[in-house]
Amino acid sequence: MENNHDSSHKHCTHQLNLKKQKTGWVLLISLVTMVLEISFGYITNSMALLSDGWHMSSHVIAIGAGWFAYQYVLYQHKKGNTVHTSKTLAYVGFVNAIILAIIAITVFVGCIERFCQPQSIRYEEAILVSIIGLVVNLLSAKILHHNEEHSDHNLRAAYLHVVADVLTSVLAIIALFAGRYFHFYNADSIVGVIGSLIILYWATGIIINSWKEIFIKQQK
Repeated sequence: MENNHDSSHKHCTHQLNLKKQKTGWVLLISLVTMVLEISFGYITNSMALLSDGWHMSSHVIAIGAGWFAYQYVLYQHKKGNTVHTSKTLAYVGFVNAIILAIIAITVFVGCIERFCQPQSIRYEEAILVSIIGLVVNLLSAKILHHNEEHSDHNLRAAYLHVVADVLTSVLAIIALFAGRYFHFYNADSIVGVIGSLIILYWATGIIINSWKEIFIKQQK
């Protein structure tokens, strides 16, 4: 007869596999969408779409780190080892956050330059791709929703990151519609600035939390 320990172990393994599959699917569709948005952002000259695409990169990094965590835990779980992955993820997150901060600053500067020297935008294509990005973010949020979401900080962080991406997608769509139908052409640059600041905000948060995890907690 299976004892409670074995039953609990199997349940834990099942939950970890389920979460790994969820994050894996979201990582794949997010990566494809990120490439699509960034590519069309350059093609259509849309800073809002470009900013949304780069913000999606922060989403990809967060989901990728989450997938890596579940993969690593499952590997150690099969070996019967008790592991703590926070230090590993902190190092990865710290480096990725610095890269994201550089991206955010680059997009911000580009938006300011575009604001001073507006360029024509292929609104129809940009609106279509931005709507696709919004749908992907909503789908990702649905996939990541889990009964243990509030107790699993890794999954919770990924879920909240997707929600933030939904917000930036909505902003990009609003800006593109404002330019296309109301001739408010600077809306694209303004929303691009907002998007870049959101990226910088997330990156700064990751940098601070990773720094605390790596250096401050280690000293205690």
